[in-house]
Amino acid sequence: MTENTETFDPKAYRRALGGFATGVCVVTAHTKDGPLGITVNSFTSVSLDPPLVLWCMDIRSDRHDAFAGADRFAVHMLPVEDKEMSDRFAWGVARLSEDEFETANPEPPCLRNAVTRLDCDMHQQIIMGDHLVIVGHVRSFATRPGDALTYFRGKYGQAVDPTI
Repeated sequence: MTENTETFDPKAYRRALGGFATGVCVVTAHTKDGPLGITVNSFTSVSLDPPLVLWCMDIRSDRHDAFAGADRFAVHMLPVEDKEMSDRFAWGVARLSEDEFETANPEPPCLRNAVTRLDCDMHQQIIMGDHLVIVGHVRSFATRPGDALTYFRGKYGQAVDPTI
């Protein structure tokens, strides 16, 4: 194991954090800029009673103001086949096209292929360091069978659904 004891190297620290395998989520919201998405792997459950979840976003993100100003959002846990969607909302166009989400229920936008979706009301926001921590109160959810997209050491992977 390599230790970083002499100087604190932010790039090495980021690589070290990549040693924690995570799921991949896209968070969506209706914003003043239209329906937007952002890829996150900083997602976790906070509480069962009340049902709270959180995710984090860099305060320097070009989508910061849009998501910080949203009253509602949805967290979508991506299936393994949605790598391109993950990349797109991480680095590319953030605006959702009408064929990507259910338009019958416009608040918040619901992606069509998620393994799990959590519809949330904004509960709390906290700035911590260079990130905004967003806590959502889960109002409804939906789930389906399927293998999940994961991220580990800068590469995509797969978590096999043990129920199938």
